[in-house]
Amino acid sequence: MKRILKLDVNGEEFEILTEVHRTLLEVLREDLSLTGTKRGCDLGTCGACTVLIDGKPYRSCLTLAADVQGKKITTIEGLSQDGELHSLQKAFVEKGAIQCGFCTPGMILTAKALMDEYPDPSEREVKKAISGNLCRCTGYVKIVEAIISVAKKP
Repeated sequence: MKRILKLDVNGEEFEILTEVHRTLLEVLREDLSLTGTKRGCDLGTCGACTVLIDGKPYRSCLTLAADVQGKKITTIEGLSQDGELHSLQKAFVEKGAIQCGFCTPGMILTAKALMDEYPDPSEREVKKAISGNLCRCTGYVKIVEAIISVAKKP
């Protein structure tokens, strides 16, 4: 069964005719061509597909697109403003926190949600927040350094 979905993605309204059983991940990548959201495990355990829904991190592989109508969805493509990278994106580049880059969008969006709630997180809080985002390349040290470098200091 298909129906029209109205989605607010990165501040833009979209109407999509799609099957009701499709995940947000499928709709973002296949219908909206927002491929920054990565398909990893399809089980919600790797964090590669993380997006923000009303500012909170969610696994888009486990979220039905039909369930997020009326909510604000932010993907990695929606973080930069006027061609300028978000401070977290810049920090990941500057601190060498990106290797293959597959986990990076989910890590950055998870970090953004954390810092929106706690502008000056401790190293422990950062590690706890990103614990659901798997990285097979960096060992997390540079990722944690990049996130902490953006923290708002008093």
